[in-house]
Amino acid sequence: MKVKSIEEIGEALAPVAAALGVEIYEIVFKQGRHPALTVFLDTDREGGIDLNTCEKFHNAVDPVLDELDPTYGMPYTLNVSSPGIDRPFKKDSDYLRHIGQKVEIKLYAPMRGEKFFEAVLEAYDPAAGNVTVSRDGESFKLNLSQIVKMSEAIGFDG
Repeated sequence: MKVKSIEEIGEALAPVAAALGVEIYEIVFKQGRHPALTVFLDTDREGGIDLNTCEKFHNAVDPVLDELDPTYGMPYTLNVSSPGIDRPFKKDSDYLRHIGQKVEIKLYAPMRGEKFFEAVLEAYDPAAGNVTVSRDGESFKLNLSQIVKMSEAIGFDG
């Protein structure tokens, strides 16, 4: 199935997201037997993305997508979702808003015998392509190319 680029779809949907006070975190198009366009939304608002926000966005982008026709007339399902609490950091803003907070890090290759650990994100340098993290009183840098996934550490009370 021929599909318009994710960039073109994102550009068309960005004004709708801005009007609702949310940002588009990621857009994914899955081809196959049941093609689906999934738009993941994010926000800095307390409480994050809820079902009502997803529904408002879905309803607001329907006419935009009808006009854009991302699949050139072929049927598809539109899904709108939150990326979830354990979403990986993808954008500069993801790293920057978590500075000073505990993060989970999964590496491609073990470092000091570990591929998965928690640390505090101390700094992010997009120009150098690295982060500084601290753990057990020691700070060290990791190149982003070493990291499979970095996300907010999830703590459970109780």
